Amino acid sequence: LKVGSTTNGLSDVPDPLAARLAVTQKIMRKVPSSPVRILDAPDIVDDYYLNLISWSKDNILAVALAQSVYLWNAGTGEIQHLVTVDQGNDYITSVCWCPIPGQTHYIAVGTNLALVHLYDGVALRKIRTIAGPHTGRVSALGWNKVTQWMTSGARDSLIVNHDLRSSSSSASLRQRHVSNVVNVYKGHEQEVCGLKWNDEGTTLASGGNENFLCLWDARHSQQQSSRNNHRQRNPAIPTESLPRLILRQHKAAVKALDWCPFHRGLLASGGGTADRTIKFWNSSSGVVLNSVDTGSQVCSVLWSQAHHQRELVSSHGYSENQLILWKYPTMTKMKELKGHTARVLNMEMSPDGASVVSAAADETLRFWNVFQSPTATGAGGSELLLSGEGVRGTTIR
Repeated sequence: LKVGSTTNGLSDVPDPLAARLAVTQKIMRKVPSSPVRILDAPDIVDDYYLNLISWSKDNILAVALAQSVYLWNAGTGEIQHLVTVDQGNDYITSVCWCPIPGQTHYIAVGTNLALVHLYDGVALRKIRTIAGPHTGRVSALGWNKVTQWMTSGARDSLIVNHDLRSSSSSASLRQRHVSNVVNVYKGHEQEVCGLKWNDEGTTLASGGNENFLCLWDARHSQQQSSRNNHRQRNPAIPTESLPRLILRQHKAAVKALDWCPFHRGLLASGGGTADRTIKFWNSSSGVVLNSVDTGSQVCSVLWSQAHHQRELVSSHGYSENQLILWKYPTMTKMKELKGHTARVLNMEMSPDGASVVSAAADETLRFWNVFQSPTATGAGGSELLLSGEGVRGTTIR
């Protein structure tokens, strides 16, 4: 790595007045065309289904490169090696920092050998290995901040919710030695490549290679798990749950998922090469509110966290390998950000909400100031990125 319907307030038809206002407002802000920083990421795995970067609430970017994970401090520029898996057929397939307050220094790491490892990103040591019930590589990870579940999705088509807490609710993750499987979600038929819990912790959106977008209810899962465990002789046998909704409108794999921060229940999803669309969903009814053909594979989508901004950014594969900044709900293109020479694999947002980083198959990470931070009133831009150096820096691996 080198540093270089109207349920929940959702209307099925966009408000024309809001749309006109959005077009007017977009003219007010200038978005830089070039990245503010580039990191070289040699050996990053060119695989659409994997999730190889994660940006923590503490401003640490985790990057998976083949068999290793590195941590880059975006404030100081310091790079640390977290782990290298040593088995020849193993490699890192997913990384995800914990967003739970007080636990944000923990990171989950998924591997090709169907394991999830939990690490302390400050002490740089492994806390535990979570084995089973996956039988395929763990390609997607997520966290539920409310239930405090860690969720994993894999090539075996399963989604598993793990409760990492012990019987003592005051115990820290460092002291918890038992990983309890809350339940197993069964609804996908092929590899799970996208996972996203909403902020309320009530609904999980998942995307798979069979083109399904599934929605799962946490409350139903908890109730079903409790009932079944009382009935079973062996409560350790995982409870299986089915999705509340299976949405089949996408025509290719669904990896890109993000919940809207200013309209509760509004979900954006993006499809792969044979689909090329971003779709907006009423997650209560399953109704498609809008579908936009982007012209290329959609690898990721991120909403701006500044509620007054009402924008989102998407990243893409062939043929332009670009990022596109959109104004919602008109889906007017505000800016196309080019520079990557191969498809963008993943995208993550900085903890202040102002910048995004894109990881691409050209073995670079590029940082873009695309949004205002949620508290900003001026031109925006992240204050969390290392400043005072050129766009490219020195070798760190």
